Amino acid sequence: MAYEHLLALRAELLRQQLTGFVVPHTDEYQNEYLPSCAERLAWLTGFTGSAGTGIVLRDEAAMFVDGRYTLQVVDQVDEKSFSLHNSGETSPPEWVSLRATPTDRIGYDPWLHTPQDLERFRTATERVGAHLVPCLSNPIDAVWHDRPQQPSGVIKPHLLEFSGQSSQSKREIFGRRFSEDRIDAAIITAPDSIAWLLNIRGSDVPHTPLPLCRAILYATGRVALFVDPKKITQGLQAHLGPDVSFALPDEFEAALQQLGTHGNRVLCDPAKTNSWIFTTLTQSGADLLHQDDPCVLPKACKNPVEIAGAYAAHQRDGVAMCQFLAWLAREGSKGQVTELEAVDYLDACRRKQAMWEDCSFPTISGAGSNGAIVHY
Repeated sequence: MAYEHLLALRAELLRQQLTGFVVPHTDEYQNEYLPSCAERLAWLTGFTGSAGTGIVLRDEAAMFVDGRYTLQVVDQVDEKSFSLHNSGETSPPEWVSLRATPTDRIGYDPWLHTPQDLERFRTATERVGAHLVPCLSNPIDAVWHDRPQQPSGVIKPHLLEFSGQSSQSKREIFGRRFSEDRIDAAIITAPDSIAWLLNIRGSDVPHTPLPLCRAILYATGRVALFVDPKKITQGLQAHLGPDVSFALPDEFEAALQQLGTHGNRVLCDPAKTNSWIFTTLTQSGADLLHQDDPCVLPKACKNPVEIAGAYAAHQRDGVAMCQFLAWLAREGSKGQVTELEAVDYLDACRRKQAMWEDCSFPTISGAGSNGAIVHY
C-alpha cells in the first residue's frame, strides 16, 4: 500500500510541477501527537512513530528517524520504496543537498514547517542551486482519498480549583508586559499554550486534552480565539469572560492581515509558529518580533494548586499501579498473561480511579525480547 501511495504522490508532484516534497511528522500546530487526519507521514510510509521526516524525489525516497525508532522503522517501512536513515547521522537537509540538482523544485507545505525548520532546508537547497517551493495545497491531501475529517472535539472549562489562577489574571500580566515592551499582539498557535492561557481543555487528540485552535493575544488582555463552532460548549463563553471572543478559523488570515495593515508589532515564536503565518504577517506589513511563545515559561512554573493536583493525580495512579502489579504477580506466574492483556488490565485499574479522563499515552508493554526495544 505504501508503494501505491508513493506512486500517487509522485504523480501529484508532477502535476504541481515539483520534483520533490518534504513530509514532516507534524501538523499545522506543530504537535508531536496528531489527530488521524494529520498523519500524512504514516499514510505515505506506514511509519507510526511520534517523530520523523520523509523526503520524496523523482527517483528515490528516504525516511529519517531518531535513535528511538531505528528498530521500529525497519519493521514498518518498505526498504524497497524508502531508504532508511538515522537523523542523528544524516539529517534530512544534508541528504537533500547530496541529491538535489539545480533544476529541482522541492516543495513543502508552509503550514507544517516553522521558519527555523525551513532555514535548514533552504540552506541545503541553495547550496546546490535547487529551489525550495511553498505549496498552495498539500499534495498528499490531493491523493489521500479516504483521509479522515478534521476533529471537532468539544472544548470544556478547566476550573479554577484545578488551575489555581484565572485566565483573566494571566492575560492582565501579559498585557502589562506587552505594554512595557511595546508589543501590540502575540500569535499563539501551540494548543497547550492556548489551553493554559484560557484555562480550557480539548478532546481533538488522543490521550492529550488539546484544543486545536489558534489565538491572538492583544496588549489589552483581549484574546481572539479562532475555533470551529462545533467545539464550543454551552457555558464556555461565560467561563472565558467578555474579553475572549470567538471567530471562525477562516477569519484568521484576515485578522493577521489587519495586524500588518496597522503596522502592529507582533510577537511570533519561530520555533512554534508555522511559516505560513510568518509569511502572511510579513507580506501584510507587520513588525515581527521573533521571541519565544510567552506562555511557555509561566506554564512551566507550576503554582501551589497545580503542584497539589500533580501529587494527587500521582497518588491515584499509584493505587492503580499497585493493583495492577499485585494482579501481575499473581497471574503472571502462571505464564498465561500476554502483553496486551497486561495493558487492558492496567487501563481498567486506572479507569476505576476518581477523576480519570484518559491515559497520558498508550502503555508500552513488552516482555522478554520485546522489552529491549529502545525508547527514551
